[in-house]
Amino acid sequence: MAMKLLALYRRPEGGDEELRTFWQRYGREHMPLIEKVPGLRRTKIWNVAQHYAGEDLIAVTEMEFDDRAAVDTAMASAEMRAAGRTLREIAPGLLTLVALEESWA
Repeated sequence: MAMKLLALYRRPEGGDEELRTFWQRYGREHMPLIEKVPGLRRTKIWNVAQHYAGEDLIAVTEMEFDDRAAVDTAMASAEMRAAGRTLREIAPGLLTLVALEESWA
């Protein structure tokens, strides 16, 4: 059964300049590392168009994998560790990462 990782990003403090810096570094430094993660089938980056409730999110990155084993392999990979280290510099404390499994209940 396919699985997805969702990376939800909160708005950085510091206004528009910090937001621009986040996006520049995210695209230039983080995403090239994510693209090398083993088992990753597809990645989509969504901008949050409207905030209605909860955290002030700015973006959601959707990463698709074939199954739980592929996610487990990806999470343990050197590529994901490198991406995580870079992200801690780019977006300290701004990330929520969850794994989604389809449910029909």
